[in-house]
Order: sequence, then structure tokens, then C-alpha cells
Amino acid sequence: MNKEIIFGTSDSVESRRITKKEKEGKLKKIAPRIYTSNLLDSESNIIRRNLFEIIAWRLPNAIISHRSAFSMSPTPSGDFFLTAGSSRIVDDIPGIKLNVMKGADPLLSDIKLGEMPLYVSSEYRRTLEVLQSSRKKGDESKSLEQSFVEKRMEALINSQGEDAVNRFRDEARNTSTQCGMEKEFSKLDKIISALLATRPASILITESGKARAAGIPYDEKRAQLFSLLYDALSSKFFKEILDRNTDEPSFRLFSFFESYFSNYIEGTKFEVSEALEIVETGKIIPKRTNDSHDILGTFKIVSNRAEMNIVPTTENEFLSILKHRHTTLMEGRPDKEPGVFKTKANQAGNTFFVLPDLVEGTLRYGFRFYTVLSDPLAKAIFMMFICSEVHPFNDGNGRVSRIMMNAELVKGGRTRIIVPTVFREDYLLSLRRLSRNNDPSVYIRVMEKLQLFSTYIIGDNYADVLRFLKESEAFEEPETGRLKF
Repeated sequence: MNKEIIFGTSDSVESRRITKKEKEGKLKKIAPRIYTSNLLDSESNIIRRNLFEIIAWRLPNAIISHRSAFSMSPTPSGDFFLTAGSSRIVDDIPGIKLNVMKGADPLLSDIKLGEMPLYVSSEYRRTLEVLQSSRKKGDESKSLEQSFVEKRMEALINSQGEDAVNRFRDEARNTSTQCGMEKEFSKLDKIISALLATRPASILITESGKARAAGIPYDEKRAQLFSLLYDALSSKFFKEILDRNTDEPSFRLFSFFESYFSNYIEGTKFEVSEALEIVETGKIIPKRTNDSHDILGTFKIVSNRAEMNIVPTTENEFLSILKHRHTTLMEGRPDKEPGVFKTKANQAGNTFFVLPDLVEGTLRYGFRFYTVLSDPLAKAIFMMFICSEVHPFNDGNGRVSRIMMNAELVKGGRTRIIVPTVFREDYLLSLRRLSRNNDPSVYIRVMEKLQLFSTYIIGDNYADVLRFLKESEAFEEPETGRLKF
């Protein structure tokens, strides 16, 4: 198989062979002394996918450095940054400008790029490099904004703890001595110290960094999702669907089915008749003690009209209400630490939820958006997403999220939302689409549809409501049924 890139050589025989192939149309010259056997693809694409080989040939033992060591690709303007024994600009390669800066030779901590005579700055070195001052701005600058470094250091603290960032600082200090970047290390040292709250936070420029320094760090990715969902909700007008289950018997019957389906989604699977017997008698089914407690705990909250009329007005109230309801929900499961925020990271499939140290700060951050919303359904949709996305407890997060949602609707005099078994996948996928794809539209539509469905669950006659739910295929699995109403 022919090599895509061929370099010119001082060997006369090889040089004549290359010239001959070029004349025969088998090779094409794309830069000084650089040829390609690919006569179909554009020069820019050929050069970019072979860029490292080209650099290693033109600048052997150079170091990919500064911002290029993070991205490993040219900027949109085509600038690529390297460190070598002398400064120069190489601009005879179409679409690429190699900015070579004089600096220290490769260190033991730097990374050799495969078998090529080419290196990449270590994590410590490149972090110092992007903190260097630069006369150029934007894509032409070798450096990056301080916010980039702040966010990386904060991410390191979040994922591996304070010991890890202190070890990073020690390694960076050693690197700065070897590379003559003591000034840059001083800046990095101040950033890390501020994030750890051992120095004034005035040097920090990111909101998440300032929050960490203040002792209430939050998950920046989730903060962006909250902002995105808020924008979608605040610009939308919702249909006013008033609650028709306002008397105690009908409120209680709706609460039973709300409890049943909310637990079924989480894998607590009972026959409806079994679940009804549990809530009416308080009977614990043998060998299913935990599941029985889950049904009872949920029903105890959602059937209490006084409790469900309580909504938070301050950040502290929000945290207090959330913990209180979780305590009630999980009171029969002491091993799940009822009412206590998680101390270990949790996940569902490939989704990692907010880290323990960031739970309180992220909840508080999200609550600020919630307070600005006015429509009861908008507040309910937002409240449920905050709690679900943060996943603040070891267990029971989905149920407590839906409880917090429906309390908003009760307080606003609107129809509560039930998520039937048959619609479980649509509901979960809509949450996932917002979390992973930054798309709140599907989640909002799903919640609107579920509220419309739930408005037909009315009255205090168990047999009538059960018949409607069966005719709606509410109890069917998503693979075998379709929600009808």
C-alpha cells in the first residue's frame, strides 16, 4: 500500500524517483518537498491528517506545546504551536501556520508521540504554557483564557479530591523550575489556593470557581442545563389544567395510583390489588419488606394534602423540604440513609450524576432559576429536573423528584402528573435527551402530555379509575402497549 505522504530527500536516486512519479501524475506536490500519492482528496485534509508526521520531519524533536498540546489540532485560523531550540514561523504548508517558540528541551515528564521524533508537553508543562502572556488574541494566541485553567483545576478537585490538585501543584512547581516558568507557576499556585479557599478568591474569574472558594461548589455542566431548561420554560405559555381531585377521597385515590406508578418505574413491582392492600392496611408483604415500605412511604407523603401544599421559598427551605420528604419516603429503609445527601458518587448506566461534594451547591444554583418561574407547571417541570439530575441521595431519587414536582402542582391548583408504566421509556428518554443532548423540548412535551393524561384520572371510585387506566393501557410494559386516552 502506497504511503499517503512522501518527503523529499537528499538521496539523488530517491529524488529522481519522486520527480519521475510526479511527472507521471502518480504523485502531487502539496508543500515544499512534501508530496502525496492521494490524488483525490483535498490538500488541506491530507495535510491535517498527516500533520504530526509533517512536523516530525520538518522540526524533529520539537514539542507540541501551549494550547495545541490540549487540542492536538490547529486552531480554526490554522495556527499550531510548538516549542523547539529557536523561534520561527513555518507558513509554507497550505492551511497551517506552525508557530515555533524557543524553550526548554523535552523533559522526562513530556510525552513522546509514538515512534516519531516528536513530543507533547506534559499536563503540568502545558498548563503553565497557556498561562503565559501573549500579544496575540483569539485563535492566533498560544495561550488560553485563565478560565480554562480554573475549570481544569476545579474538575481535578471534583473528580479526585484536594490531594490530587496539591500533587499537581507540586509537579507543576518542579516543571516551572526546569522550563523557566516561575511567573506562570505563581499564577497557577494562586488559582489553586483560591479554589481551596486558602487564599483570597479575588483572582478567580469563573462563577463556579468563586462558588467553590465560597464553600458552595456546583456542577457547571448541570448549571448550564438548568439555564437551558429555564430559557425554554420561561418563554412558553402552558395550558391551565385545573385539579379536579380536590376533595379528600378523590385526592387520596389519585395519590394511591401516583404512588403505585412512581414505585413501579423504579422496579417496585406489585399487582395493583397488592399495593392497595398495603396502603389501606399498612400490611407488609412477607419477603418484600423493603418494597412494601417504598409504597407506604410514597403514599404517606403524596396523600397528605397539607404536606403537598408546601413549596420552598428559599434555598434553605428547599434543601430542608427535600431532606424531610426523603426521610419520610425511605423511613423503612435505614440502610439507605434517609434524608442524608449521598457521600459516594452514583450513576445509572452510562450517566454519572452530580458528585457528592457538589450536591448542595448545584441544588442551590438550580433553585435560583426555579424562583423566577411563575407558571405552576413550569415550576413543577423545573423542580423535578433539578432533583432528578442532581440525584442527591443514595436511593429514592426518582420518587422524591416526582413528589417535589407534584407538590408544585398541588400548590398551584393544577392536575398532578402520573407517569404510567407504558410511558416509562418515553419519560426516561426525554430526561436523558435533555441531560445528554441539551434538548429540553422533548422533556417539556412529554410532561405536558402526561399532565393531559392525568387529568382524566378523576373521582373517588376505585373501580372506575382502574377501568380507565386499563383501557388506557397504563399498566402495559412499553414494549407491548401504547398510551391511549
